[in-house]
Amino acid sequence: MSSRLPPSSTPSGAQGLPHSIDSTDMCRAGRELLSLALIDARNQTLHLLSLYEEAMGADALVRPPAPEEEGVVPAAWLAGHIGWFAEWWIGRNTQRAFGPDCPVRPTRLAAIEPGADDWWSPMPHAPSHRRWPADLPDLGQTRAYLLETLESTLELLEHAAETDAGLYFYRLALFHEDLRGEQFVVMAQTLGLPLGIEQAPIAVTHPPLLLPATRWELGSSESGFAFAQERSAHRVDVPEFEIDAQPVTWNQYIEFVDDGGYDREELWHAEGWRWLAAQVEGRRGPRHVEQIGVARNGTGGSVLQQRFGATVRAAGHHSAVHLSWWEADAWARWAGRRVATEVEWEIAAHVAARRGFRWADVHEWTAGTLQPWPGYRADPWSAGGEFDPEAAFGRARVLRGASFATRARLRSLKRRSFALPERDDGFFGFRTCAL
Repeated sequence: MSSRLPPSSTPSGAQGLPHSIDSTDMCRAGRELLSLALIDARNQTLHLLSLYEEAMGADALVRPPAPEEEGVVPAAWLAGHIGWFAEWWIGRNTQRAFGPDCPVRPTRLAAIEPGADDWWSPMPHAPSHRRWPADLPDLGQTRAYLLETLESTLELLEHAAETDAGLYFYRLALFHEDLRGEQFVVMAQTLGLPLGIEQAPIAVTHPPLLLPATRWELGSSESGFAFAQERSAHRVDVPEFEIDAQPVTWNQYIEFVDDGGYDREELWHAEGWRWLAAQVEGRRGPRHVEQIGVARNGTGGSVLQQRFGATVRAAGHHSAVHLSWWEADAWARWAGRRVATEVEWEIAAHVAARRGFRWADVHEWTAGTLQPWPGYRADPWSAGGEFDPEAAFGRARVLRGASFATRARLRSLKRRSFALPERDDGFFGFRTCAL
């Protein structure tokens, strides 16, 4: 079976179809590569679930986190939800062939597992005692459900039309599972679980880059899959700017801390200062940092950080991580710079890679709030409420790039994720531009 779309159904202008399940062009993948990628994603989910079981024990995985942490859910629930999501939008969705034009509440069939909706349906706004059922199934039943839903998905994929509409929900299910896979890794960091995950070595740092004024096209205009907040294409004029070649490093962040950055209200946005005051008393550094400051001899600095349950010394040239947007903004004010905009980030990532522009070790906060682009249209998933950018418009901040925990096929220069500015549990950093 070919992974290329037949000529009669290939969207006009489509090109760059993927040759690997790790390619960022998987958003345009045909049935054959989608099948392989879905198997790969499910194997990764099962692997992560096994690592959690080794670290915590099977019984702990079905219980709600205690104390309750932002972004932390029962690991067994998250695994089951991944299978439920694919079945909800593919196996049970009788109108899946409509793709993004599918109704938000299509006609649905019964689930493979009668209790699936009670166990694994998302209830993002419910109190925790209702969000996580007390009778979640054990890991054996959860794994069986993951295998059954994968088998069902693959069988239906064999008969799906090789068009963007026909493959829409299969691509969505793949990227949703990849996103949840990174959530597993973030939760492990929050809970201090040793998963044996290592960050790749980071190259040397480079001086800031000066880029000329340009007219740039933001947003996706190509065929294939894109999340709702990434559509649609529009052009913007961007004046000349100077941007950091890499995210702000620990060496740079240490100077801010040593200069009293966490005690100087004038450096903080008013809402950010209130956020800081609400944190654990005496907080003087990013989340998971046990010690940070200039070395005793006055040269260089030191950061001791909790990393998957172990205390490690962070390399000074590595990107500072687990930063809220408020901390990023305060650092930029202290340095006499500003947080980069998302269009500046995207331009530099496209045109300055050979000049030392480095990305993909942390997700990067950008300036301004998340807003819909011209022609925005909710897709069935976002309109359904689980992952709704509309609820975040004007509140959340845009994150660009990727982290070491992001699957390769999601590391797109067009990727546009978002989070509320107080979130610091993710692998979040930032870079700045000259004023």
